[in-house]
Amino acid sequence: MSVPKVVVDVVDYFSGAFGRIFGLRDDQYPESGVQPFSGDVYDRKHAKKDFER
Repeated sequence: MSVPKVVVDVVDYFSGAFGRIFGLRDDQYPESGVQPFSGDVYDRKHAKKDFER
């Protein structure tokens, strides 16, 4: 490979990455909004008692 070809390949590689990072969004995820929390709240007082070694 010649040096100019390597330089062109490197520039193409980084310009493609730059365009992917800073380009328009192309994701097709649905807008789901805020989801309700239905788990248990962490309680530091009781955590050690349940997980003693």
